[in-house]
Parts: sequence; structure tokens; C-alpha cells
Amino acid sequence: MDPNEMRYLEDDDTPTMKTIKGATMGLVTGTIWGTIVATWYDVPRVEKHVALPGLIRTLKMMGNHGLTFAAIGGVYIGVEQLVQHYRMKRDFVNGAVGGFVSGATILGYKGRNIKTAISAGAALAVTSALIDSGGQTTRIDTGKEYYPYTTKKRSTVEG
Repeated sequence: MDPNEMRYLEDDDTPTMKTIKGATMGLVTGTIWGTIVATWYDVPRVEKHVALPGLIRTLKMMGNHGLTFAAIGGVYIGVEQLVQHYRMKRDFVNGAVGGFVSGATILGYKGRNIKTAISAGAALAVTSALIDSGGQTTRIDTGKEYYPYTTKKRSTVEG
């Protein structure tokens, strides 16, 4: 195995921590999305003296979307990390497998249909593979290694 590739497998974050972060990010994103969807659909106007039913429906929609996104994020990252560990490679295949499994299990379960499960899994797998293979990343590896430094002044040695 290439030593440069090993560096990516030795991240500070453990696979468990990455999975928790993925699920948490999904929860936050889904809750925000549920709030937006609740303002567009399904929630009745809040009347002057009858605010509770609208609030309850909004909270249910926020929670439903939040938990769905959290499950998708957690399963996606967890499977991606598992595949990466067993393959000992970091490429687009890991994300594609994670996308397929998360789409097929979570969205297939919600749709209660095999056709929906396969469609959702394929859609997430293709999206993940396109993003990963296209090099869409927030970090660019320039090959430079950065070391921690101190702000202490060096003592001058006369000699």
C-alpha cells in the first residue's frame, strides 16, 4: 500500500466518531429542512387562540425529517468507513456502497417498497460516486506536512 494513502487511513477521527458526526449533522440538517417544509405544507395557520395544533404538527415534521436525515447520515458514514476499513482503499467505491445501503435501507423502509429501496439506493450511490470521483473536496492535498510551532522566542546562542 502507498504510504501517502496510509496517511488518510490514520485520521485522528475514529470510524465511530465519524459516524456519530454524520448522524448529528444529518439530524441538524433534517430538522432545519423539516422546519422549511413545515412552513410550505401541511401545517395549518396558527390562529389567535389555537396555536398548539400547528406547533405540534411543525415539531412532528421537524422531528420526522431530522431523524430520517440522521439515520441516512449515520448509515452512510458507518458503511463507508466499514468498506474503507476492509478494502484498505480510500476511493469513490466506499461512498457509493454507503450511499446505496443508506438509501435502500432508510428510504426503502419509509417507502415500504423494494422498487423504492433500489431506486433510492441507486440515486444516493450515483450521487456519492459523482461527488467523490469529481474531486469535490474542501481540502486540497498539496503534499506539505505542517508541524506545530511555538510562539516562544528562541534564545540567541553566541559562539
